[in-house]
Amino acid sequence: MTTAPMTDVIIVGAGPIGMTLALDLASRGVRSTIIEKTDGGIETPKLGLVSIRSMEVLRRLGLSDYVRKTVFKRDYGLSMVYCTSIAGYFLGRIPYPSLNDQPTVEESPETKWRCSQIFLNPMLHERVRANRLITLRKLTRFDRFEEKEDHVVVHMTDEASGEAGSLSAAYLIGCDGAGSNVRRQLGIEMSGRKKLDYSVAMFFRSAALSSSHGMGDAERYFVMDDKGWWGNISAMDGLELWRLTVVTNSESEVQAVVADADNWIRRALGTDAIAFELISALPWRRSELIADNFQSARVLLAGDSAHTMSPTGGFGMNTGIGDVDNLGWKLAAVLQGWAGPALLGSYTAERHPIAVRNSAASTHNYLQLKSVSQCEGIAEDTLEGEATRERVGAMITAATETEWETLGIHLGYRYEDSPVIVADGSGAPEDHSRWYTPTARPGHRAPHRWISGGQPNGLSILDLFGRGFVLLRLGKEPVACERLADVALKREIPLRVIDLDDAETAALYERRLVLVRPDGHVAWRGDVQPADPEAIWAVVTGRSGTA
Repeated sequence: MTTAPMTDVIIVGAGPIGMTLALDLASRGVRSTIIEKTDGGIETPKLGLVSIRSMEVLRRLGLSDYVRKTVFKRDYGLSMVYCTSIAGYFLGRIPYPSLNDQPTVEESPETKWRCSQIFLNPMLHERVRANRLITLRKLTRFDRFEEKEDHVVVHMTDEASGEAGSLSAAYLIGCDGAGSNVRRQLGIEMSGRKKLDYSVAMFFRSAALSSSHGMGDAERYFVMDDKGWWGNISAMDGLELWRLTVVTNSESEVQAVVADADNWIRRALGTDAIAFELISALPWRRSELIADNFQSARVLLAGDSAHTMSPTGGFGMNTGIGDVDNLGWKLAAVLQGWAGPALLGSYTAERHPIAVRNSAASTHNYLQLKSVSQCEGIAEDTLEGEATRERVGAMITAATETEWETLGIHLGYRYEDSPVIVADGSGAPEDHSRWYTPTARPGHRAPHRWISGGQPNGLSILDLFGRGFVLLRLGKEPVACERLADVALKREIPLRVIDLDDAETAALYERRLVLVRPDGHVAWRGDVQPADPEAIWAVVTGRSGTA
């Protein structure tokens, strides 16, 4: 391996976060090289949900339709079922429809989508391979980096040949997971809960499980015994691929579970009549950890390298996609010369609080699952056992409903106290995990409205955002904005001015002028253009501290 020419950005890790970041950068004309130590195959799938906000991000990249085309049985019901085993006693159900019958959401042009990592990764890989601005180096081990004043040198090794080499870039992004070597070399510590439990993910195949039982279709079957919840079976394709997660309390226990994986699957099934084939068993540690800082001057962290969280709620990968949405445009802006270093420096200030928030919500969901523990006699065929099952079923469904109703988590996050947002002094709506209140308050995601049509092929106001700044002029009689536009032109800041005269949109956005960033978050708003537009642009592009 020889030293290659300098690229713009080096990304360590070709998981969903690394590949999506490369595609985001490419959409902005930025070259990247992805270094991946494996061949890219997925031995045990971890993620299974692409959230509604992640689907909005992928929509901007032209990828949301590709996600919807991945493998999952469209008419397979996605309820949450609680039981003593698949062949055992039914405890409760939280009903949810299939993908075919999933209702639209008035707050977004998209819907969440069931998509396992075994299908998401190959889809992203195909798009990465087809993009001329992205170079993917698989079976290449990241060894170390040298951070210089104006670039980063990455040293790596070809795993097949053992040959060492190096590559230079303006920036290095660590998307290399919870055990991130990039983070470790930066010397950044992680804070939070190191161990919630030790778990095992067992990936298995069973066509019979999709039909040969009386529990009905479910996205997830939660299995309980006398001590409470001990595991769950998740549908990976609604056809024949499944993942059983078993929770334990120690590393020694988790290794014993791995060694006895077949019997644990039989225990969850509750019968020998449902045939299955074990594909893999992966031990892992459940944690709630946030990196104390997400960056140095030229090396940044995204995804699990910056934050880990329990999968209860499906926030992990989707929080990482939020990192990409925040980081991609900032890297491009600095590389293209129209933003100052403070813009990139705002990455930690904006994303760290969101990681803390989402990780805490994930832990809350996990503890709710664990909260129903007095279940003695739950599997007894007696009147007392029946009473226990009725009581436990009511308790566990009530305790875990918050895990499935999380629109506020996905759409309601906001960048409070950001150094590159111009606050307007307005009050913030409650940051509720379930309920989302649309608002164009600075720092928030600009709210969705249909400009024309509707799902599935209509034009949303969100479709206007992504490539540069957008200045919305709202109302029947557009107000003057020439001073703002002239400064943007002079500073070579990409800006489009768009007039929308719809009264409901104007009422939703609350101001006559609303400046929206490339990531769809509101940067500034007002009823007239500011007296000092230079100061506004200085703040939102990271060239000044205050407006």
